[in-house]
Formats: sequence, structure tokens, C-alpha cells
Amino acid sequence: MTRPDENKDKASFELSDEELKKIVAEADTGGRKPTGLTAQLLLAVALAWSLFQLWIASPLPFSLGVFVFNDTESRAIHLAFAVFLAFAAYPAFKGSPRDHVPVVDWVFAAVGAFCAAYLFIFYRELAQRPGMPTDLDLAAAVAGMLLLLEAARRALGLPMVILAAVFLVYIFFGPYMPEVIAHRGASLAKGMSHMWLTTEGVFGVAVGVSTSFIFLFVLFGALLETAGAGAYFIKSA
Repeated sequence: MTRPDENKDKASFELSDEELKKIVAEADTGGRKPTGLTAQLLLAVALAWSLFQLWIASPLPFSLGVFVFNDTESRAIHLAFAVFLAFAAYPAFKGSPRDHVPVVDWVFAAVGAFCAAYLFIFYRELAQRPGMPTDLDLAAAVAGMLLLLEAARRALGLPMVILAAVFLVYIFFGPYMPEVIAHRGASLAKGMSHMWLTTEGVFGVAVGVSTSFIFLFVLFGALLETAGAGAYFIKSA
């Protein structure tokens, strides 16, 4: 037989639906909450990204023979969506407006998405001149790298940017490093073209895994949370 004090202790740990929703809401990453046309546009971009990921993960492209993307193209499009939403959905600073997107952030979002999708847009041209980047290639690579770091700062925080910056510094300042980790170094053209125009830098294994697997798991988790499964799991725990 259960004692009254045990029932009282059990009741004290039970959470109402409002409290559960509040706990789930605390997981918010601090993005913007725009209204009107801006909100609809961000929703449309996010929906397009989700549909794109579901498309490339399904056998439909190969069955129908249309919109078949290789790994390099898929990674470029994946990162373009991510960079665009990072600038559009996350404010630059704590005091930045959250009810609308400033013009400068729209510019950063558009330029960042273009630079990220550069491998997809100019895939054939780049394949015809490997190792010989043009001025436009280098401009897209440098701008893309800087904007990607800023997007990462907004969405993930400064520590991730610092970690990435350390490795970027290592690329160009190899001759000045301790002998154990020293190397000949690389020029700006060689370093940026290798990091941005090949699949051994930004568009390497990490983005490949995100494109093929991680996004689908995150999408499935978001659907569960929207359906109320998040609060259910918290209550069950």
C-alpha cells in the first residue's frame, strides 16, 4: 500500500503541460522570430531545404532520372541552405533586432549562399581547370570562408570559430610553427582554393555526413518535438 507522503513526493515531481512546454522552449538557440512576409520566406527556405534532403536521400532521383546530384553538388547545396538560414534566422549580436532581418544580413545571406553553392554552380568549369583557380574562384573562396565563420559564430558560438581559425592560421603560418608541427605553408590562393574548391576542406567528410545522415536525424527529431513527443519523453523520464 502506498503511503500518503510517497504520493505527495510523486506529485511534486509531476509537471504540467505548460511547464513541459517551457522546458522544451528553453532549448531554443536564440534565433530571430520575424513576422509577416519574412517569416513566410524563412519557412519556405527551410521547407525547400528539407524537401531537398529527402529527395537526395530517396531512390527517386535515380528511378526517375531527374535532378540527380553527386556528393560534391549535394554538399554545396546543403551548405548554401545552412549559411542562408544562419544569417537570416540568427541575429549578429544580443542587441540586434529579432522581429525583422536587417538589409545587411540579407546581403550576407545571399552572398554566403552563392559562395557555398559555387561548387554546384560552376561544377563543370572547375572540373575542366583543376588546380588553376581564377580570380573569381579565389574571391568566392575567401568571401565564403569569412561568411561561413560568421555564420558559425551566430549559430554555434565563438568557441567553434576560434577552433576553426586556429587551423586556418596553421595553414598559412606553417614555417613559423615549432619544428614538430612545422610545414612549408601555403599561399592564399593555394590554401583557399584547396579549402573551398575541393572536397578535402570545407566540403569534406563532415559536411558529407551532415548532408547524408545528420540532417535527416535532426529533421526527424524536430518533427517528433513538434508533434509533442518532446514533452512526452520529458514526462516519461
